[in-house]
Amino acid sequence: MPPRKKKTRRRRDNSIRLLNVLEAYTYASILSEGITGSSPWGFVTGEFDLVEMTVTKPFGGEETSWGGTEAISLQDLAREPGQALAIMSSNFGSSLTSMALQGIFTSVSFKVGRRLLRKPIANINRNIAKPLGLGVKL
Repeated sequence: MPPRKKKTRRRRDNSIRLLNVLEAYTYASILSEGITGSSPWGFVTGEFDLVEMTVTKPFGGEETSWGGTEAISLQDLAREPGQALAIMSSNFGSSLTSMALQGIFTSVSFKVGRRLLRKPIANINRNIAKPLGLGVKL
């Protein structure tokens, strides 16, 4: 009996898809702005600006709270994790519905956009990206 022919193995496409990178950054931006109040880049490069504030109550006594910032940064999280996480959790609760709606809109728009632009994207990938051999596709 003759030996069987081996199946030709398909190579996996290891190129980076720019639309997938853009979609992932859009989701990261939605979450970052909803939770920390800044962009992903602003979260990483932001300065420490949490301030301890003392509030005097009308009927006596004082209360200490943290504030003075609109955006939480990585330095805020490293230096004062308890206060930063408390602010982040309150931001998450207050912006949950808007983040969900933005995520749904982003998903739908990327799906529709890819569908509508399928032929131009394939043309760019075939005629520009493939001959250059950069490992990046649209």
